[in-house]
Amino acid sequence: MTTRKLAVALEYERPNAPRVTAIGHDQLAERIVELATEHGVPLHENPQLAAALSQVELETEIPEKLYRAVAEVLGHVLRVSGKAKAERTGAVAAYLAAGKR
Repeated sequence: MTTRKLAVALEYERPNAPRVTAIGHDQLAERIVELATEHGVPLHENPQLAAALSQVELETEIPEKLYRAVAEVLGHVLRVSGKAKAERTGAVAAYLAAGKR
């Protein structure tokens, strides 16, 4: 069995739930990570969460069953990127849960 790269991008803007904005495998996953890096978007590696999020339709808010896992990642993203910056832009921006599947 071949291991495939997977990347999922989320955008979170209060007061709405985070929504899936990109899903990619292999080369597209690499491009999503590349673009995130170029734009200063924090990355977080979590293969299980990426797999679950990859089942969500694009431009759709995440399901309630993933709220806790995504909240933990958003907390990490806020710590890494700086809470003040996120509040200044009015959004946490996006992040990626990247992994291999």
